[in-house]
Amino acid sequence: MNKKAEELGLSNTHFVTPHGLDETEHYTSAYELAVITNYALKNKKFASIVNTKTCDIHINGETKTISNTNELLGNLNGVDGVKTGFTNGAGRCLVTSTTRNGHRIICVVLGADTKKIRTTDSVRLIEYAFANYEYINVGEKIQENFSKWISQDAPNIQYNKAKNTSIEYYLEENEIKWVPILKDEIKDVEVKISYETQMEVPIEKGHIVGKIEIMLKEEVLLSLNIMLKQDIEKKHITDYITDFCSNYCGYLVSNMERL
Repeated sequence: MNKKAEELGLSNTHFVTPHGLDETEHYTSAYELAVITNYALKNKKFASIVNTKTCDIHINGETKTISNTNELLGNLNGVDGVKTGFTNGAGRCLVTSTTRNGHRIICVVLGADTKKIRTTDSVRLIEYAFANYEYINVGEKIQENFSKWISQDAPNIQYNKAKNTSIEYYLEENEIKWVPILKDEIKDVEVKISYETQMEVPIEKGHIVGKIEIMLKEEVLLSLNIMLKQDIEKKHITDYITDFCSNYCGYLVSNMERL
């Protein structure tokens, strides 16, 4: 569990007990619980289990119905998980996943004194998020601006003594397509592209020549590297001779045609 937490980049999470009961060195945070939840929901079996309201089990020939303790499941629009919790140290806790119009938010409430407070706070946070935030398609914005950069700005990059006559670029892979933004701040979202204007060759493919960023005022929401699609070789003396001959022959042909 600690290895997985490290892989997920969680710096405020540490596991000691497998069952979650209180221990001094057993801890996490609301944000990192949301990260863990987001990762876990990618597992279809897990997502199905936490979205199950009731289940019939059979013990010694008898059928017993067990119910999910998540009080929001089936009672609040879009809720599809995830988990309730309680220890003396943590108080009443609830991690809620809610999906509406194809977009999911994860709400984490910790340390509530009662189940009622836990429920009320969760509902308020969920409704606030959906009422005040709007998803923007940053994937589309990035691709549009990258294509524009390719045609307008990329040709101006100088590769000193480069043999290649045609340079191609690509963006690093990105799984994030939609980003929630406060409705009042959508107008402040902009795309910024920075890149090197001159480079010395040879350069190997995959070299980072710049980056494209989605900015909200001074905050970087998403940053992707712009990279070379091929190796760029340096011209040798033979290449200069070939170029000279080609240009000189072209000059002669052009002048002979005029004569």
